Amino acid sequence: MTSPTDITRDPFRLVVLDMAGTTVADGGLVEQAFSAAAQRLGVRPGSDEHARQLDYVRATMGESKISVFRHLLGDEDRAQRANTAFEEAYGELVDAGRIAPVPGAREAVERLASEGRTVVLTTGFARPTQDAILAALGWQDLVPLTLCPADAGGRGRPFPDMVLAAFLRTGAVDDVRLTAVAGDTSYDMLSGVRSGAGIVAGVLTGAHDTDRLTRHGATHVLGSVAELPDLIARAEAAGPPDPAARAGAAGLPAAPARAEA
Repeated sequence: MTSPTDITRDPFRLVVLDMAGTTVADGGLVEQAFSAAAQRLGVRPGSDEHARQLDYVRATMGESKISVFRHLLGDEDRAQRANTAFEEAYGELVDAGRIAPVPGAREAVERLASEGRTVVLTTGFARPTQDAILAALGWQDLVPLTLCPADAGGRGRPFPDMVLAAFLRTGAVDDVRLTAVAGDTSYDMLSGVRSGAGIVAGVLTGAHDTDRLTRHGATHVLGSVAELPDLIARAEAAGPPDPAARAGAAGLPAAPARAEA
């Protein structure tokens, strides 16, 4: 097991990155696709019900989309139909060329890989939509592993499951504290904190602002993911993070100290 001393010497060899809003600029396509899906279910754009639902979608950016529809609709059949309509609408927007890489994102991923780090891309979308995004950007071979909620047992963010699935599947590090997580939403931050990742970096290219990211546990807030390689290098030079402080910032109890055997 990695000791507290070892972690100061070992590099962050696992990097788990969100897609839309973090590495992928989609220009608000989530809201457009949601509106299209809601309309198919009879929710009129501009109505009070549409506004209420859209507020919830904005507040839960980063969460598995089927989970969002289950909360909004309260009926599994309607939720599944809404999710299918959402994924179809988003896919059509992707196919129309409405997405692009966040400036510097691909270069950041390639630099991280060249430094011997394993990079994993994660999303709250279903697998077909994730694959469509990767294909549209020419990123099918950019990283060795991509994950959606179904790949991690079905739970998306704010649960830590996708980060932990990356940790288990890649075997890139033997201590989850040597994982760096980056995302643009409060749920990305909670997912990283709950996984035990040593770096949980918020980026300002997507849904949420500095205050919200910090309140949900961000250890750092960056202008964009392009700044992440330098942040990791500085963190390695500075030593291990303070997990108790990060947990407190997110309103979570710090883990109790373990007695030495």
